[in-house]
Amino acid sequence: MWDSDNKYVFDFEKLKVYEMGMEFVGKIFKVTKELTATYQFSIGEQLRRAALSIVNNIAEGSGKISKKEKSQFYRVSLNSARECVPMLTILTKENLISPEQHGTLRQDCIHICNMLGKLIAAV
Repeated sequence: MWDSDNKYVFDFEKLKVYEMGMEFVGKIFKVTKELTATYQFSIGEQLRRAALSIVNNIAEGSGKISKKEKSQFYRVSLNSARECVPMLTILTKENLISPEQHGTLRQDCIHICNMLGKLIAAV
C-alpha cells in the first residue's frame, strides 16, 4: 500500500502494537548500550534479541495467509514480550537500571502483551 508521500507501507507498519514494539526496541537498545561489557554481552544481548523478536514476529505473522500461522507468529511475539520482563527485573535487582526505567519498560511490556492478546483474538 502506498501512503500520501508515495512511500510503500506494509500492513504491519500500520498496527499500533508494531509501532509500540518499535519504540520499545529503541528503549531497550538505549538501556543495554549503557550496560558494562560483562552484562552487555549476556543479559543485554538476550534482552535485545527478545525485543527484536516482538516486532519481527508481528511483521512476519502479518504476511501469513492462514489464520493458524498468523496467530502462531503473534503468539511468539507475545512470548518474546513476556520474556523481557524477568530480564528487566534482574537488571533492576542488580542496580543496572533504575526503578523508574524498570517501571516504564515493564509498563511497555504489559501494554504490548495486552495489545498482542487482542490481535491474536481478532485473527
